[in-house]
Amino acid sequence: TYCLAPTKNSRNRTILTAPSVMALLRKQKSQQAQMRLLAGEAWNNSWDLVFTNELGGHLCHCTVYKKFKAIVRELGMPEERFHDLRHSFAVASIESGDDIKTVQSNLGHATASFTLDVYGHVTQKMRQQSADRMEEFIQKVSG
Repeated sequence: TYCLAPTKNSRNRTILTAPSVMALLRKQKSQQAQMRLLAGEAWNNSWDLVFTNELGGHLCHCTVYKKFKAIVRELGMPEERFHDLRHSFAVASIESGDDIKTVQSNLGHATASFTLDVYGHVTQKMRQQSADRMEEFIQKVSG
């Protein structure tokens, strides 16, 4: 559990992350420790950031943007914006069975109704999948 810096609505948000995400973050911190050794006294990470440049400073927007675009291209994915990752996370969460209140909390939405308004199309898909599973069950028991 980690408490993130205040968001645009000035509320702190506590999130639980998947163990594999935590493993990647620990790996990044280890790599950062190596960068710190190389930088010596020039190292300055006063905000205790996980992702920094070689001297501990914050990454500039253009660096993150260019790297993200390169990864998207390498994966052969359609053109995406960095913010689209938030939408992808929400859709994956809902489709994986997370309840709407959990998704609302993770995204920092004020209300579950807002989350449903934005991602309601996913629940429509899930209802169709539920109907399909029920049909499969009926067919199985009716012989």
